[in-house]
Amino acid sequence: MPSSTSRVLVALLVAAALTSAACKKPSPAGSAAPASTGAAQSVPPAPVPGSNAAAPATVPPKPMPAQLPDVLARVNGEPVERWEFDNAVKRLEARAGGSIPADRRDEILRGVLDQLVAYHLLAQEARARKFAAADQDVDARVAEIRKNFPDEAAFTQAIAAQGLTVDHLRAQTRSNLEVQKVIDAEVSAKVSVQDADVSTFYEQNLERFKQGESVHASHILIGVPQGATPEQKTAAKAKAEAALKQVRGGADFGTVARAQSQDPGSAQNGGDLGFFPKGQMTPAFEEAAFKLKTGAVSNIVETPFGFHIIKSLGRRPARTAPLDEVSGQIKDFLTQGQREQKLEQFIAQAKSKSKLEVLV
Repeated sequence: MPSSTSRVLVALLVAAALTSAACKKPSPAGSAAPASTGAAQSVPPAPVPGSNAAAPATVPPKPMPAQLPDVLARVNGEPVERWEFDNAVKRLEARAGGSIPADRRDEILRGVLDQLVAYHLLAQEARARKFAAADQDVDARVAEIRKNFPDEAAFTQAIAAQGLTVDHLRAQTRSNLEVQKVIDAEVSAKVSVQDADVSTFYEQNLERFKQGESVHASHILIGVPQGATPEQKTAAKAKAEAALKQVRGGADFGTVARAQSQDPGSAQNGGDLGFFPKGQMTPAFEEAAFKLKTGAVSNIVETPFGFHIIKSLGRRPARTAPLDEVSGQIKDFLTQGQREQKLEQFIAQAKSKSKLEVLV
């Protein structure tokens, strides 16, 4: 499979949005795979045809010091600073749903540092090609991020919880936009997945498309930021209760979800999460969703992401998903696999031409 560097580089681009998954389980601690908020994905992880599996590490990673310096590395003379390293670690822990395991600390932190070095290489390449991000694009992206929070205080608190200032966030956003231009030019434009590739993958991996009983549900999420105060939690629950009162009073669930839900992955679709089997959502969310009869609406359900109102839209028995239903996800999966491979190759070429200094 592609190595973790490209996966986390993609995550670095996505995670600057400071949005959290609405109800999906977090990945295991230390995983680089970000959770998503939309409809349940039908393609489980699988080796990408033509990819090379990374060999297990035979040499233990060099220990990371307990106290890290302000500058951890230099990439062609440009510093990789402590604040961006701390922020990357916090995002990794947020996606994993817990702290880095002590027995994997050196391995994971070394991986994060390597990923930041690669990120700096891409940012330098963007500047060399004059792929500058316009100020209005940076402003628009920061405004999108801010919309994911109920008020300015929650936005500021979320930034601080990530170890960032507003200036840091703007700098990250600008770099993300510029790095994406390099990736689009050197990686995405060179990816090609044909219909025959999709069909072959499906036929060779039928076991992966067997699904247990699934529920089709929508939800309304009133989010609670990490480290929320009791007052913030109380206010969020009150908003959720008000939304539930509207629904119970006859308001259209989808309309309320579009207007009030703070799940960016589903709100625009009226809160629709699609079908999902057991084991995919957080326990409290899953338990409530599977207990509901079709058409019924739950009471307030609390999860680590906030307060949910869930509506059951139907059930589906265990089955093997047909190709026409999952072909889009398979194509996306194979495209991403190719993209990660090509990104790894591009980063390796950039490293071979650069002066890299690791200071820890």
